[in-house]
Amino acid sequence: MRTSGTTANVYVDGFNLYYRAVRGTPWRWLDIQSLANQLLGAKFKLHRIRYFTARIKTRGNDRRKHLRQQVYLRALNTISELVIHEGHFLSNAVWMPLASPRPGQSSLVEVIRTEEKGSDANLAAWLTRDAAKRDCQAAFVVTGDSDFAGVIQMVRQEFSFPVHVIDPAGASSSRLRGTATTYNPLNRKLLPLCQFPSRLTDRSGRAITKPREWD
Repeated sequence: MRTSGTTANVYVDGFNLYYRAVRGTPWRWLDIQSLANQLLGAKFKLHRIRYFTARIKTRGNDRRKHLRQQVYLRALNTISELVIHEGHFLSNAVWMPLASPRPGQSSLVEVIRTEEKGSDANLAAWLTRDAAKRDCQAAFVVTGDSDFAGVIQMVRQEFSFPVHVIDPAGASSSRLRGTATTYNPLNRKLLPLCQFPSRLTDRSGRAITKPREWD
């Protein structure tokens, strides 16, 4: 951690970062602290990282997906400045319209819909709380979700609090660009530079090993 500079918290939309930047790449074993320091640069000092996610459920052919997530969350918990805030998933059966039903076929089909709940609300709540309490002097929000535009605008206006957005998907959201103090795409060249070692230990001394599927 840097010892001087403007203090900043980093708020990571975990699923947005994963699906927009690292899924299907060799860089899924991402060291969020290392990435955060790269994003802050020399002007800012990392104070706290808040990582927002939810525990996935096993579905489909990949029966180890949830186990890999558990291992990764254990790795994140080795970072003393990082706090994981968890939402949850809800699954239910719903009727959905078919795009192109065949003649004589029902236009509706019953599907299992799984929705992640809580992560967005948690991020918005903690960003607002930290700005109000002046937990730091600036915020960096890692997301490309334009739904955060409203809370970012409110935090800036009500608390005169700078909010910088790093978009994992690239500079694609005009709403975020219009409300953030600064808005920049995530530099993908940082990802291979910000990886955990293949093997590390948790606070109890237990080994944590990078999932073999991520090699």
